[in-house]
Amino acid sequence: MKLIPQSIPEILIIQPQLHGDDRGYFAETFRQDILEEYTGKNFNFVQDNESKSSKGILRGLHYQLNPYSQSKLVRVIEGKILDVCLDIRKSSKTFAKHVSVELSSDNKKQLFVPHGFAHGFIVLSDTATVVYKVDNYYSPKYERGIAFDDKELSIDWVLPKDIIKLSDKDKSLPLLANAEELFE
Repeated sequence: MKLIPQSIPEILIIQPQLHGDDRGYFAETFRQDILEEYTGKNFNFVQDNESKSSKGILRGLHYQLNPYSQSKLVRVIEGKILDVCLDIRKSSKTFAKHVSVELSSDNKKQLFVPHGFAHGFIVLSDTATVVYKVDNYYSPKYERGIAFDDKELSIDWVLPKDIIKLSDKDKSLPLLANAEELFE
């Protein structure tokens, strides 16, 4: 596995090495020891999640507050998405900056999203199945979010706004400037 830091260095692309022959391929998709050695932090992924969505579905930008904040390891097993991580650590030099990465079943890239970031994705293919590990349990009481279309963030979601579909919950998320609770 190759770990590739992004413009915000805590965000990592994890590129598995494929070993293929006429039978197909094999790849290690996760190695806790490599991730821990690289980040200097211990991880204990406790929950795996999976979602299947159609083109134009946008999920996010979501995060959970302490003590239920989550690191995530995201990958696509079918289709293609644009995955976005937004730095919501108020004391960070990259506060309000984001990283966008295309993840697909073809490129096999994974995205590591650490604590202190809001996360979301939009489906670019006809359908996409996204799976991700989290290091803390889902807690609706601690769940928060940021509006995907906050103009101050300048996030290019690739698809035209008129075909983007949101949940009712995501339609009511605040702008970053109006978010009551972020990370220090």
